[in-house]
Amino acid sequence: MEFNIADLFESIVDVVPDRTALVAGDRRLTFAGLDARANRLAGALLERGVRPHDHVGLYLYNGAEFIEAMLAAFKIRAVPVNINYRYVEDELAFLLENADLVALIAQRELLPRALAVSHRVPMLRTIVAVEDGSAFDAANERSTPYESFIATGSPERRFGPRSGKDEYVIYTGGTTGMPRGVVWRHEDVFFAGLQGGNPGGPSGAATSPGTGYAPSPPLKTCRIVSSPFGVSLNTAPHPPPPQPPPAPSCTVP
Repeated sequence: MEFNIADLFESIVDVVPDRTALVAGDRRLTFAGLDARANRLAGALLERGVRPHDHVGLYLYNGAEFIEAMLAAFKIRAVPVNINYRYVEDELAFLLENADLVALIAQRELLPRALAVSHRVPMLRTIVAVEDGSAFDAANERSTPYESFIATGSPERRFGPRSGKDEYVIYTGGTTGMPRGVVWRHEDVFFAGLQGGNPGGPSGAATSPGTGYAPSPPLKTCRIVSSPFGVSLNTAPHPPPPQPPPAPSCTVP
């Protein structure tokens, strides 16, 4: 059995479609609602020529659109690439070119920086702007508004089979140099990053007759930009990690 993140997400949607899936500020989406929006975005990306193994940049703040875009890429076997919104122009230009992006989904506020270096990425054919209330007017630029873009896609699942060997790329923050990409297979993310195999679940939940266990709580956006998912996927609450003891005070003569 292979473990693909899009397949796993859709299996949860089919079981608990009306359960709250995502919380981002005042915005809430059910699993069915999140699935439909991700399907629309995935279909729109396919219409723009995005294909399996193509790289899609997510130049976004933490929010519902980040999760939708990540799932949409997974659904069509494309590779989502996180982009730190704090990058200066040189770092951003390096990443866009290094990651071989064919599509970019960006906050409207961040578009000027992205557009300024986009000429260095000839493969970048599609730029989608997420509305954020910023003053920058993207209407006359080389981008499509996010809601208009996803409206062109179907809410239905019209995708082919996937593989646990599909890839997910995570770029580091570049604190010691330019950003570097790390390639993960979906199965590796499932077991190493999402506690696949139920290591942290209730005792006996996976083996007791008539019971099952799946990571299906609401997803909550958080403030960690460089985490693999930027969301919480654990079903059981975990206590905060123990804090280290305070360092002993000392006097320097």
